Amino acid sequence: MAWIILGILLWTGAHLFKRVLPKQREVLGNKGKALVAILILLGIGLMFIGYGDAEYVQLYDLPIWAWYLNNILMLVAIFMMDVGRANGVTRTKIRHPMLLGVIIWATAHVLVNGDLASLVLFGGLGLWSLLEMSVINRAEGPWQPPARGSFRGDVKIALAAAVIYAIIVGIHLWLGYAVIAFMR
Repeated sequence: MAWIILGILLWTGAHLFKRVLPKQREVLGNKGKALVAILILLGIGLMFIGYGDAEYVQLYDLPIWAWYLNNILMLVAIFMMDVGRANGVTRTKIRHPMLLGVIIWATAHVLVNGDLASLVLFGGLGLWSLLEMSVINRAEGPWQPPARGSFRGDVKIALAAAVIYAIIVGIHLWLGYAVIAFMR
């Protein structure tokens, strides 16, 4: 469990470095980018190792409907993670679509993984996303939404999200993870 927590702390610290200590980050220049990238990769590695090595401690079991809600939330999360790049309508309504996507992704995973390691990992990343939004909002001030695009941009991202979702489901199945309730 300690590796998961350390990984989340490295991930969080690296992401917040530019916003919390902007002068120190600026002084480092390109070396700062490399440092942040290394810390993020190290954080991911520690989270991965910690999650894989964590003792399984069951906390809760949810009803079958939670699995279906998880799948819907995952589709929405994937859509949100990329919609900010589309010239659509949704990006003009939500200041931090990618970070909101992380929160939805984390919530979906906490919903169906009722063990302690999952709660720490996914809950920690969801909390990081909330913290990141708060720090960005404070650093940048009021939000000026981008120019409104067409629904066509949103539809393209929705179709891409469906394809990416199918690939993710396939990878989860290949790795032996249940993706729907009756597979448990």
